[in-house]
Amino acid sequence: MQRQLFTAPAPARYWHRLDDGRLQCDLCPRFCKLHDGSRGLCFVRGRDGDALVLDTWGRSSGFCIDPIEKKPLNHWLPGTPVLSFGTAGCNLACKFCQNWDISKSRDTDRLAAQATPAMIAAAAADSGCRSVAYTYNDPVIFLEYAVEVAAACRARGIASVAVTAGYVCAGPRAEFFAAMDAANVDLKAFTEDFYHRVCGGHLAPVLETLVYLKRETRVWFELTTLLIPGYNDGDDEIARLAEWVGRELGPEVPLHFTAFHPDWKLTDAPPTPPATLSRARRLAREAGLQYVYTGNVRDPEGASTWCPGCGAKLIGRDGRYRIDGWQLDAHGCCRACGHALPGHFEAGPGDWGPQRLPVRLSAS
Repeated sequence: MQRQLFTAPAPARYWHRLDDGRLQCDLCPRFCKLHDGSRGLCFVRGRDGDALVLDTWGRSSGFCIDPIEKKPLNHWLPGTPVLSFGTAGCNLACKFCQNWDISKSRDTDRLAAQATPAMIAAAAADSGCRSVAYTYNDPVIFLEYAVEVAAACRARGIASVAVTAGYVCAGPRAEFFAAMDAANVDLKAFTEDFYHRVCGGHLAPVLETLVYLKRETRVWFELTTLLIPGYNDGDDEIARLAEWVGRELGPEVPLHFTAFHPDWKLTDAPPTPPATLSRARRLAREAGLQYVYTGNVRDPEGASTWCPGCGAKLIGRDGRYRIDGWQLDAHGCCRACGHALPGHFEAGPGDWGPQRLPVRLSAS
């Protein structure tokens, strides 16, 4: 039965009572311990009496149709439109957050439109979107809502795409990703110091999520690392990150290096020079990764997909989310040498292009 739209907090899962009477949230490795009326760091999960609740069920923001490459996903139905939405809050505290007005909002009512899972699925279907992206803030913090939206989308043949930092515990991780078809996981750096000092978290749980996705699920996933000058852009760190990806996840997993611009609490670092992204891409390819991309800059070479078998340009991209070349056959293989490109492809690309189109939801 379709759940009615909540105007009040919805029941949350993944918590237990401590001996001292507090309730511990077991969704993510923060393990927030809550007195009555208090909230976790994510702000949207809190204690109400003797239970944990989610404040943002049915309250969403940012409904827009984007190119799927903006998530970024380059090996998932290229050129197709994706309906993007998020809620308020986040379970990390990244000083460089570029969606901080949403992820760090403490005013869920101001930011949020009422949206049932059925309304979101209908909006995606009516607008011709092949996928719905859970993005802008981390969807693991609104797990209960996300899995219901995903179920409504799946019933209409619409895929679900998680844009996440992967900072989640094992039990909820399994439920969350069982509802997802694809993901882009933000691997923010490859040092514990960066995660602790800049993000307020830890590296190990993210690596555990990535290994889980590779070994235990059928979710198609790609990785993104935002390179911040002077923080996580050193040659040694980039090389170690790429070597770990190749060894633990496989050389065929796509890796995106994207450009930083000063924002929120991190304004002392300059924007990422394009040369830094090109250098990182070269180092990762030298480490054996087959599909390495650059983003947030106009770099047609770094945005395009190249065949590791013969070197042919398989998917040409202009660096602005527009596909301008396609050399895959109907089976997703290189027309020149037959190499199978990993991912999810159709006989030809979509033609959505770079446009970003706001969407208004209708009651259903």
